[in-house]
Amino acid sequence: SRAGALRRAGMARRASPTVQKREDVDMSLSLNATWNKTTRRGFGRGERLEPWGRSAFLRVMKTNLATAARYLPEGAESLSLTEVRRRAKRCRACPLYRRGTQTVFGAGPARARIVLVGEQPGDQEDRTGMPFVGPSGHLLDRALADANIDRTTVYVTNAVKHFKWVPSGKRRLHQKPSAREIAACKPWLETEIALLQPQVVVALGATAAQALMGPAFRVTKSRGQAFQVPWAKVFIATLHPSAILRGPPEDRAAAYQAFVDDLKRIPRG
Repeated sequence: SRAGALRRAGMARRASPTVQKREDVDMSLSLNATWNKTTRRGFGRGERLEPWGRSAFLRVMKTNLATAARYLPEGAESLSLTEVRRRAKRCRACPLYRRGTQTVFGAGPARARIVLVGEQPGDQEDRTGMPFVGPSGHLLDRALADANIDRTTVYVTNAVKHFKWVPSGKRRLHQKPSAREIAACKPWLETEIALLQPQVVVALGATAAQALMGPAFRVTKSRGQAFQVPWAKVFIATLHPSAILRGPPEDRAAAYQAFVDDLKRIPRG
């Protein structure tokens, strides 16, 4: 169909008037709450905003609000994962929606004890709409089995929900997301974790680890270590499976075993 062809070409469909109105209402509620919380003070520098007034403040903030937060009402943790996934399908918080075929939201049990966070969907994930179904996902499945972790009990997601790529002939090659794109997508990841309330969050790779722990975090320095965090009982960082696949063939066996060893450090029970 024509609609299917447009989706496959990565062209976004315009939201219906009803959907757009609902998004506008949610954004307005969120910004009004921001105004009330700041008590009309500037962000970070303490300058007073009285000359603006509420309407001017809301207009400027709505124009410049560049994260997925505008798709989520205040108190988004009261939503269901199904509702958050539905909202994420319409996300236009960064330009990646124009490049990706579709939003690739997280997948797994609604009360998963373990959440694995990768960087972004790949080519096959972008086509199917499911996370970790390509080569990296197959390697992850094998590693989880070798670490005696039941894959069906794990929730998997990514820090960025759209596939960022560059063309190379007929292929679509992965391109690292920018800090702006990671920040734009972070409200989706934060909401997933808030709703799931996992015991353990595992970051797969530097992008996921820094999205959760800040830009100073280094996987090479802290991989496999357990950290206490406010949003889970334990946080652990390790390599992304794609790093193993991209490595020299002679080093892959050792890299894979180190990856499995990191997964074995996930607390049980």
